Amino acid sequence: MNTKTPVILSLVVGCLATFASETNPVANDLRIRPCKANPWYWQYEGKPVMLLGGSKDDNLFQIPDLKEHLDEMAKAGANYIRNTMSDRPDKGFEVYPFKRLSNGKYDLEQWNNEYWKRFANMLTWTHERGIIVQIEVWDRFDYSRENWEKHPYNPANNVNYSYEASGFAPRYPDHPGQNKQPFFFTTPRQRNNALVLKYQQRFVDEMLRYSLPHPHVLYCIDNETSGEEEWAVYWAEFIRERARAIGVDVFVTEMWDDWNLRGPQHKRTFDHPERFDFVDVSQNNHQKGQQHWDNFQWAKNYLSQRPRPINTVKTYGADGGRFGTNRDGLERWWRHLIGGAAAVRFHRPDSGLGFSEPAAASIRSARKALSRVKLWEMTPAMELLREREDNEAYVTARPGEAYVLYFPNGGAVQLDLSKVSGRYELEWIDVSTSQSREGGAIAGGAMAAIKAPGAGHWVAVILKAK
Repeated sequence: MNTKTPVILSLVVGCLATFASETNPVANDLRIRPCKANPWYWQYEGKPVMLLGGSKDDNLFQIPDLKEHLDEMAKAGANYIRNTMSDRPDKGFEVYPFKRLSNGKYDLEQWNNEYWKRFANMLTWTHERGIIVQIEVWDRFDYSRENWEKHPYNPANNVNYSYEASGFAPRYPDHPGQNKQPFFFTTPRQRNNALVLKYQQRFVDEMLRYSLPHPHVLYCIDNETSGEEEWAVYWAEFIRERARAIGVDVFVTEMWDDWNLRGPQHKRTFDHPERFDFVDVSQNNHQKGQQHWDNFQWAKNYLSQRPRPINTVKTYGADGGRFGTNRDGLERWWRHLIGGAAAVRFHRPDSGLGFSEPAAASIRSARKALSRVKLWEMTPAMELLREREDNEAYVTARPGEAYVLYFPNGGAVQLDLSKVSGRYELEWIDVSTSQSREGGAIAGGAMAAIKAPGAGHWVAVILKAK
């Protein structure tokens, strides 16, 4: 190891500690963290919280109308965003984190203050609105194809290192899922590229300088990665070490690219709660119908010995996109919600519904249901449904007290209330409009026929009468 490394680390930790003391980090019990009452869910400011989201971009801190967008989300009841630290110039308003010199090249030793100002604003404005931020530190799409040719980390574009010294090539034309970019092999247990790793560390340290004092931030290492396990483990520990230095708790995960939750990539997270404090299974959203539900329930069962929050920060599916239709997106979001996910968010257009009206209506409808029941006190209970076809209806329950059913497209099922007594009241919520209507009384002690009022997405809330 370079003999300067301990000195550099001590200086960085000292800077973080100074910054944290100046910004007064919130006490750990009030920060976002797994819920003490039910570790499948989150708590914030000491209370259980259900995270619901949908937004129009991934690197949300870069959009020019961020404050207005956050206001729209908060008004609908959204309290969860995805924020990649991405800088690829997709739409023209994005900036890089590094200073551009008069010769047109970037200096990786100097910051572009505009980038970090945008990031700081996002953290402040989301905190003010009670919106939880899930940061993705690295996005593989930033460093491949046409994005690499422009990027400051490309030796052609900076004054800090050459192709020969860095081990980089001028082009990486393959899909980043092929994992051929040396950028993701720099850590000591991989190729130990100390030259590039120094600048990666510097970037993450600057990010953490802003984010660690805030109580409403979760961390995900990568966007849908096919990378080596050692890369994720290194950065998870790096973030945790910086947090320990200033006495705050952080919660970290990785998002693997495998669409099959039973695949070996996901075991890297599932089997290591000491490394990854929660789980993100966004790639399950490539599945449809009953299989989508069954895979998620398999994952919950696999994790049941050490329950952790399961987030789905990217729900795919939107008309005109590549990963399904509007219907697919809505169904996936609701199945995960009813199935016990701690956080559900619509992916940005056109791969998801973003914060379109159908997405906003779902968030409003979910908040209406949550005003009647506490999902963190309920458990999926498909054994209570009879006369059900695949993907016809889903239920979570607190037997004898409360039941919530989701119908993707109308339908009718029998709900087994034979083992409970008393009288229950049924309320229907039309997901498309967020309007509710009374469904009448239901008697316990028998099977109850539950029929949706019509086609489309419906939620039934059944509560024991007072």
